Amino acid sequence: MKALLLESIHPSASEVFAAAGVEVETRPGALSEEELVASLPGFALLGIRSGTNLTVRALEEAPDLMAVGAFCIGTNQIDLPAAARAGIAAFNAPYSNTRSVVELVIGEIIALARRLPEKNQRMHDGIWDKSAKGSHEIRGRVLGIVGYGNIGSQLSVLAEAVGLRVIFHDTADVLAHGNAERVATMDELLARSDVVSLHVDGRPGNAGLFGDAQFRKMKPRSMLINASRGMVVDNQALREHILSGHLAGAALDVFPVEPKRQGEPFESPLRGLDNVILTPHVGGSTQEAQEEIGRFVSSKLVSFLNRGDTALSVDLPELSVPPLDGSFRLAHLHRNVPGVVAEINRVLLEEGANVVAQYLSTLGEHGYVVTDVATPLPDKVIDQLAGLPETIWLRTHD
Repeated sequence: MKALLLESIHPSASEVFAAAGVEVETRPGALSEEELVASLPGFALLGIRSGTNLTVRALEEAPDLMAVGAFCIGTNQIDLPAAARAGIAAFNAPYSNTRSVVELVIGEIIALARRLPEKNQRMHDGIWDKSAKGSHEIRGRVLGIVGYGNIGSQLSVLAEAVGLRVIFHDTADVLAHGNAERVATMDELLARSDVVSLHVDGRPGNAGLFGDAQFRKMKPRSMLINASRGMVVDNQALREHILSGHLAGAALDVFPVEPKRQGEPFESPLRGLDNVILTPHVGGSTQEAQEEIGRFVSSKLVSFLNRGDTALSVDLPELSVPPLDGSFRLAHLHRNVPGVVAEINRVLLEEGANVVAQYLSTLGEHGYVVTDVATPLPDKVIDQLAGLPETIWLRTHD
């Protein structure tokens, strides 16, 4: 088995793969579609971060690919329906860098409130500007969180600890942490917040979520932070509202178009503005987070390879199965139609196989059944099960 790891994934991933006997090839940058098509044949596993887009074509022309790991939170860079159709399992790291993103946001709130970006720049320019003008404490200020998932809710807890009052808006029915207050509408959140922090996912409906209309509804001299997805914010509109003085500052870690490789030029209408913090998509890029992500995602991929475990897969039915204990395992992904499991069991019954355990899960158009039998099955039985009309793939483990 071979794994291709892109975008400088932490060496902890390579260590996990090496311990499992997986050969690893690493490349520092993202790959284009053409480069993926040329590179993927021969690799069973692919590891990417947010800079590589795994398209339908790239997936269709990767005959050896069994699973892909997004070594980050988001998976919108992967065409998940196409991966599912091809039977390629996809995994991510939904929790591993949460703390790192939250700490960045807390730091940015303090830095913007104290207008540290411009103070820092003037010192580097040789100008001593010892003034409290526009500089404020964050204690008692209102933080409005848009999106109250893993990151938004943990931000809520830390924000209260440093004295912020927290309100949040989420389309899902989520539980408030601490003293956070849920507000019914985005408009109410914008009108009340001194700082608005965005933590939404990359679904297409969130594209352009924040534009001129939303900035106009924000409290005068409030601030915006976007550590979610670049396509969520209209940066040209944000520029105009900062230049007009309506907004006091902003911090952005994500952008609609980001360079693919280290050192490439970066363009944005927000460059050069006072009290605007621009960081190169490093919200989760701490040593601690990247090490944990490398270990977590690679372990998921190895568990999938070695025992058919799909727990926390984002595109295939989830099954958490125990390690093999002297038995022979059949992992069968199939189209989700009635009678498939019954047909599998009929074949096993005719063979006289002793079924030790069986696990089943379905998701949309797919069904996934893992069956442990006491002894290995002959090739003719394996071929018969693999040849069922509904079979997408059948893999064996012992």
